[in-house]
Amino acid sequence: MQRVTISLSDELAQAFDELMARRGYSSRSEAVRDMLRRELGEEDLGRGAGGPCVAVLSYVFDHHERQLSSRLTGLQHDHHDMAIATMHAHINHDDCIETVILRGDSAKVESFARSVIAETGVRHGQVQLIPTAAASGKKRGERVSQFSW
Repeated sequence: MQRVTISLSDELAQAFDELMARRGYSSRSEAVRDMLRRELGEEDLGRGAGGPCVAVLSYVFDHHERQLSSRLTGLQHDHHDMAIATMHAHINHDDCIETVILRGDSAKVESFARSVIAETGVRHGQVQLIPTAAASGKKRGERVSQFSW
């Protein structure tokens, strides 16, 4: 492990310490490591570097839309290697929300998520990819950040 020293203004150091306290970090080092992992992982994903990821896909859809529930289920079955788990909830008489946990190559996961969101009758959709590759700085047994920065 390498030691890196940085200088912060008093105001920035205080704001960082307050952020650490709100997020439950016990050390500045762990907080900085998590920020760096996130930034490096997002940069890799942003430039299309690919690699393994996990993702959360959430979408709201009109359950009255003809065959939409069947199409959505079919898409998940067609990609059973990616779709780990699904949660379905009824929002009101017309709308349902589903959240799907995905795993796989980030380009393929994102392509699948975009195809679900683009289905007729899906009103709102969002996907969050979380890199799991070595580029994220994670080593075997090392803690992965539980928070989004």
